Amino acid sequence: MPLYNNLKVYRAKLGVNQQEMGKLAGTSRQTISQIERGDYSPSVTLALKIAKICNAKVEDIFIYEEDEQS
Repeated sequence: MPLYNNLKVYRAKLGVNQQEMGKLAGTSRQTISQIERGDYSPSVTLALKIAKICNAKVEDIFIYEEDEQS
């Protein structure tokens, strides 16, 4: 999946753990963990919520790269 993220870095800047970030974003700790590992791509709504919580732009946290085969 070509969606990468810096969520762990931004979460550390806020000084919150995955559980707290999940509560702030209205989702679970497991979802935050899966996003950070790259196992789950958040919805646009969730990505926007996370960016707002981190006081950042969505594209600063989430990076999309095209597949070379495309």
